[in-house]
Amino acid sequence: MLFLAGCMPSDLASVSPKEASAMFTEKNAIIVDVREDSEWKEGHIAGAIHIPLAQVTGRLSELAQYKDSNVVVQCRSGKRSAKAASTLQDAGFTKVYNLTGGIIAWDKDGLATIKSSL
Repeated sequence: MLFLAGCMPSDLASVSPKEASAMFTEKNAIIVDVREDSEWKEGHIAGAIHIPLAQVTGRLSELAQYKDSNVVVQCRSGKRSAKAASTLQDAGFTKVYNLTGGIIAWDKDGLATIKSSL
């Protein structure tokens, strides 16, 4: 299947920030943040797993235990996370969701983030 640059695969499910927050809070999902280190340090969702997009394929083993769990993938605006979510689907992950609007939408909805010095 061929996707045009910037387009999300049609079979990729997405969730709103509030839906993702509820899934995460109820321990029904993990969040994978695929932004770069500098973006992560500026603010991220507490408890999210940080794997920059360029490293997702090489670090799939770190996520293997979540293959049949709800996995919400998140970036700044939703484009990089769509690519990462597609990679996870191709690797056999069965319940992958893209966070609509990324961390920008998360912040806009007033949901909590933390800063990191790491």
